[in-house]
Amino acid sequence: MNSKEIILANINHENPPRPGLDFDRNRVSDFLFTELKPHNYHQKRWIEGDREYYDDEWGNIWHRMAIGSQKGEIFQPFIKDWSDLERLQAPDYSHPDCAREMKDLFSQPSDKFKLAVLGGWIFDNARYIRDMGVYFLDMAANPFELNRLHGIISDVYEQKIHLAGNNGADGIFLGEDMGTQTGLLFSPKMFRYYFKTEYARLFSIAHDYGLKIFMHSCGKNWSILPDLLEIGVDAFQFDQPTVYNMPELSALLKMHKAALFSPIDIQKILPTGDRSIIERGAKEMFELFKGGLIFKNYLDLSGIGVQEEWDDWGYYAICQLIAEEFQDFSY
Repeated sequence: MNSKEIILANINHENPPRPGLDFDRNRVSDFLFTELKPHNYHQKRWIEGDREYYDDEWGNIWHRMAIGSQKGEIFQPFIKDWSDLERLQAPDYSHPDCAREMKDLFSQPSDKFKLAVLGGWIFDNARYIRDMGVYFLDMAANPFELNRLHGIISDVYEQKIHLAGNNGADGIFLGEDMGTQTGLLFSPKMFRYYFKTEYARLFSIAHDYGLKIFMHSCGKNWSILPDLLEIGVDAFQFDQPTVYNMPELSALLKMHKAALFSPIDIQKILPTGDRSIIERGAKEMFELFKGGLIFKNYLDLSGIGVQEEWDDWGYYAICQLIAEEFQDFSY
């Protein structure tokens, strides 16, 4: 099997010859990734003291330590008062030029799985546009305004899905950080009221193009995983898989024929810097999720205090496990 076939076999639990792999720094990867670019948007960045500030395509202002994690936090949300909603200008992804880089990359001959990174999703964008603490109050007090905002954001992602489907993508990657260490940031009932129907609509559009749906979400989202699987998520990208009962998670994914797309746990395992713990973590994931597993690396190692050497220990442990079971694998 080639790389794309291996990824599809893991997603579909169709006896893949090995787990999928997605590692940077000239290590093995079965993927090609690229993003879409909004029409007529150019990000602004500036430094003040030890802080870097920058805007995003929705008009929010972010800040971060100039030497620190890659993303940072919201400094000024665009919607400080609901009257600001009338001034909100959604980014434009209707122009074919938005997919120029994607079309160029995905049109090249390759046997890799072509994944279009969509850059967020409905909750992810809305909680920043409104400010997270205020947003949770809105969920209880301002459903009309919140649904209007969600609709604006949803229309943008519909544009992105059409671009991905028309420009050679095999799948889409979306990001929604919905969980804490113990459960959802809001109730499952709130998820079903605000999000489930619109997610299902967008996922259906993606599936009509033959796109597989990869969903990132930090935290423990166990209470809505059946909902997400029901409406079409094909692979969950979890950076903290040990926050779940992993045997239960494995059984659920096998039942619904969905894959786990994950690094070795970035919270409890990789940051230990203990090679034996990291290698055991790789082995546990390999044994529990084999048949529906895609291993990856975490992209912001410095942000979680992990050295590249520790990350390499995990990578080589994974490769050795694969080589021991699948004789023709080389790395």
